[in-house]
Amino acid sequence: MSEKNQNCPAPYWNPLIAGILLGIVLLATFVVTGHGLGATGFITRLTAWFGMYLMPAATNANEYLGGMVEEGRPLDAWISWQVVGVALGALLSAFFAGRIAVKFDGKRYLGGSSRPFTALFGGLLAGFGARIAAGCTSGLGLSGAAVLSLAGFTFLGTFFAVGLLASRFMKEEK
Repeated sequence: MSEKNQNCPAPYWNPLIAGILLGIVLLATFVVTGHGLGATGFITRLTAWFGMYLMPAATNANEYLGGMVEEGRPLDAWISWQVVGVALGALLSAFFAGRIAVKFDGKRYLGGSSRPFTALFGGLLAGFGARIAAGCTSGLGLSGAAVLSLAGFTFLGTFFAVGLLASRFMKEEK
């Protein structure tokens, strides 16, 4: 085997198979935990945990975060374990597929040194939007649509429409 083939990452899964497996995982999550998939609730709980140590009086007095710190263990929830499991699963999957690498995609369009800041800003905006919408792509989109929620379908339609529109404006000219 040549050196070039040894460094070649494993191919991505067939999208149809991956989608079917994601649906099975979503169904199993509903059956086992009584909840769908989601991630933004973990960030809220992590914020409450930090607040419990950094500014306990303000965190306890906060109507939104106070209830999470009443027992003193805001991270002790199913969503925390789900997010840890997703992160570990992604890391293991990338490792076994030979896809672990530090790189910045889109360097030519966004400029080399500004790319990390642009990505961070976009991530912060997405996180803020997820909290305003009361769910992230997986929580509101997948789980919401799975239970036939109007908010879930509205989110998915808006998500794809904005994504298509943004891709038209951000596409590089060749």
